[in-house]
Amino acid sequence: MKTIGLLGGMSWESTVTYYQVLNRMTQARLGGLHSAKCLIWSFDFAEIEAAQAAGDWGRATDLMSAAARNLERGGADCLVVCTNTMHKMAHDVQQAIDIPLLHIADATAPAVKTAGCKAPLLLATAYTMEQDFYKGHLRDKHGINVRVPGSDDREEVHRIIYEELCKGEIWADSKQTLLEIVEKETQAGSDGVIFGCTEIGLLVSAEDFAVPSFDTTTLHAEAALDYALNQT
Repeated sequence: MKTIGLLGGMSWESTVTYYQVLNRMTQARLGGLHSAKCLIWSFDFAEIEAAQAAGDWGRATDLMSAAARNLERGGADCLVVCTNTMHKMAHDVQQAIDIPLLHIADATAPAVKTAGCKAPLLLATAYTMEQDFYKGHLRDKHGINVRVPGSDDREEVHRIIYEELCKGEIWADSKQTLLEIVEKETQAGSDGVIFGCTEIGLLVSAEDFAVPSFDTTTLHAEAALDYALNQT
């Protein structure tokens, strides 16, 4: 089994989910007392969030690259960035290390295609919904054209993520808000919903929607385990 390097703490709430899913999947596949071989680098998210809010993506890239090199030196065989938003600097981080970075959009795309979705809705931070690093990756590499909510709804989704979910706060009113946004966008033509922030799955699940949904945290963890167990 290869060792998975987890670049986490952004936020730690979803990094916990990565660790749980990886270990539960490993036990399910291998049985007995097997668990995933992992190394975790966990940031103080306040430092990362400050760089995001200031638009200082160069600082964020430096922090991510240094942490990735630490994981590689520690023995990681691959890198998993445990956040959708910070894949903005995925290319630069990959250039800083010799082990493969497993891109979260590459892990998500096959499930979207298998479900036959042509115009899935992307729920994520404002950075991920409004900038092209994630949407463009899905479009250019996988031929998937995602939709995003309107401006006011994007602002509210972003607020729920940073002011609630990243702090471990789960509120019924916020869940209802997300359900209403998805319903509105489904009526407008969305045929699926991508949980494009690793915390979204803390608030809603597949059972909440009539259209297919794609939990990027679980899909990403599964792709990492596939890599770790591939002995070829």
